[in-house]
Amino acid sequence: MAWNEPGNDDKDPWKNKGGKNQGPPDLDELLNDLGKKVTGIFGGKTSKGGSGSGKSFSSIGISIVLVIASLVYGFSGFYTIKEAEQGIVLRFGEYAGTVDPGINWKWTFIDRIIPVDMQSTRAMPAEGFMLTKDENVVRVEMQIQYRVVNPRNYIFSVTNADDSLKQALDSAIRYVVGHSKMDAILTSGREEIRQSVWQELDAIIKPYDLGLLIVDVNFKDARPPNEVKDAFDDAISAQEDEVRFLREAEAYARGIEPRARGRAKRMEQEAIGYKSQVVLDAQGEVARFEKILPEYQAAPKVTRERLYIATMEEVYSNTSKVMVDVDGGNNMMYLPLDKIIQQQNNSNNSSSNTNRTNYVPVEPSSVNSAPTQSLGRSDRFSNGRSN
Repeated sequence: MAWNEPGNDDKDPWKNKGGKNQGPPDLDELLNDLGKKVTGIFGGKTSKGGSGSGKSFSSIGISIVLVIASLVYGFSGFYTIKEAEQGIVLRFGEYAGTVDPGINWKWTFIDRIIPVDMQSTRAMPAEGFMLTKDENVVRVEMQIQYRVVNPRNYIFSVTNADDSLKQALDSAIRYVVGHSKMDAILTSGREEIRQSVWQELDAIIKPYDLGLLIVDVNFKDARPPNEVKDAFDDAISAQEDEVRFLREAEAYARGIEPRARGRAKRMEQEAIGYKSQVVLDAQGEVARFEKILPEYQAAPKVTRERLYIATMEEVYSNTSKVMVDVDGGNNMMYLPLDKIIQQQNNSNNSSSNTNRTNYVPVEPSSVNSAPTQSLGRSDRFSNGRSN
């Protein structure tokens, strides 16, 4: 059913009277209707007809729309900068300042905010095959850590600060590796190369004012190509063995030298002590002889007998056998003093098998031959007594 059929005027969506003018409604009429509805909501009275009332309703509706739009615009301008960030304010595309963390407000559709992380430490790796000073190819892997210290320079100094830093890092590594030998890169010169790359990188990025600070440079790995890797591994192992042997030799030297010094000092002290002992013994013997000499000169026989008895006591105190020369005969008789001593020691739980006396018959002719030390001593002592 068409809208312009007769009898359907009351169903016209535009509320037009008649079937000839069916265009869109007038804006003033719409604002009038809106104003009437708003006034009805807030308890106002609407008057029918009159151009003055229509204009008043139109102005009220426009004011309400403007207020709502202003509120929406105002609330849309609030934004938050995180604690670790700072915001770059662009007004119509031009730098207008920097905002701190927290809740801030901007002119919507006029200002643009670019947050920049200021506290996080970022990592950037770099690797590749490079030519060394001695014309060898080596694969180097390094990594730098950096952070932003100036957000304005980080955004506006170059087109892309991170990409510029990566290119500068590659350039610094290739420069340092190109002026170093392969042995130093693979073994002992890694720390020196790391420091050189750091200094060269700082020198490269300084004129560009990237707003970045290099926190650390890590030398992760350096290895030759796979085709010659085995040969270089053998060379590196040999160098490590050389260093290890040197360290072991130094440790052995540090350990043996104090012991040798201590042993030499001990021998020196023992020699000094032995010297003092010999000197003191000699002085004691001299003093004893000087005391005995006047007595011997006064009574030679008595002194000689006393010395003989003292000597015999000293000798017999170290032996368990005593030989007695029987007067008027050629035989010698043993006194089993060791058995007597052993019987006494058995009561004190001493060893019973340490000293045993073997009774051996001695012929008269064997006495003169003196086959044992004891016999020789007895013979000498008996001859002394007879003299």
